[in-house]
Amino acid sequence: MKKLILSMAAMAFLFTSCNDDKSEELQDQSKVDMSDFYLYTDADTDEHSRLAQGKTACYSMVNLNRLLNEDKELHKKMYDIEYNTRNFIANKPGNGNGGNPNGGGGTTPPPTDNLGVVNIPVYVHVIYSNSQQNISDAQINSQMNVLNDDFRKTNSDANQTPSEFAGLAADSEITFSLAGTFRHSNSQASWGTNDAMKVAYPPVTPETHLNIWVCNIGGGILGYAQFPGGASATDGVVVSPQYFGTQGFVSAPFDGGRTTTHEVGHYLNLRHIWGDGRCKRDDFVADTPSSDAPNYGCPSYPTVNCRSNDMTMNYMDYTDDACMTMFSEGQKSRMRAVLQPGASRASLSGN
Repeated sequence: MKKLILSMAAMAFLFTSCNDDKSEELQDQSKVDMSDFYLYTDADTDEHSRLAQGKTACYSMVNLNRLLNEDKELHKKMYDIEYNTRNFIANKPGNGNGGNPNGGGGTTPPPTDNLGVVNIPVYVHVIYSNSQQNISDAQINSQMNVLNDDFRKTNSDANQTPSEFAGLAADSEITFSLAGTFRHSNSQASWGTNDAMKVAYPPVTPETHLNIWVCNIGGGILGYAQFPGGASATDGVVVSPQYFGTQGFVSAPFDGGRTTTHEVGHYLNLRHIWGDGRCKRDDFVADTPSSDAPNYGCPSYPTVNCRSNDMTMNYMDYTDDACMTMFSEGQKSRMRAVLQPGASRASLSGN
């Protein structure tokens, strides 16, 4: 009888302990609001419509829709990344997401950012069918300079940011260094957005290096990127050569290297500034005002949408290169969250 009582007591203790553990786990999860999380967008229709109107486009969200259809595990991976991102931002001293504790996702990164300046090594794959597309080393170096200036907020046009947003403009404390250039002659005239160039010329150590393919995408598409969580075999950024860098074979008004800045933003987990939806679709960054569509050209300030002034000068909009000047502090927090130890792009920072 005593053994039975002791056994029942032990079981009760284990049951209570398990319940306590589950309670703590649920309590921890409740700290991060994921109710607004989304992945699929109407980008396929929206971007095709913009191209039909003679506008240029980024195909990162179209590419994401395709990858979600092809990889049934990708949604869960990206949910976890978003959860960790929001958890990192919510627990970060000073809360760098503009005061929003719900800024995103698997193993939880540490709540403090002790990385300092992070340098990301870059491999550039130049794929060319003619001499123009075989861009020079000088053109590649000019793009590297733009990346470093834009991500460190040392860009010469930073003073063009309106006073309303100037205080939000961020030094992301991320730099880039050219680790090597690979040149591939190929008669294919255009490569599209189905990662054919990555199959033909696979990324080199994508876990520790950002791979950029410079090739003619075609169809008026400037570039596209793969978000954190995707397959390593296709990880990286693709940019058409005429939109890469500031000299050589470049085409105005996208001759300021900002296409690559924009695509690397996606690679580091930033969404488009308008959230690829209407006013209620968010980019998960509290200090970037809501918008209902991309802006083009060089909009005058203020440009009002969704009852607030658009941050048209943000690198994640679609404005001309000469009119892009900033990432926000909230965007900085999102990018640095994926570089933390245990996070999806931690190996880029040596963690």
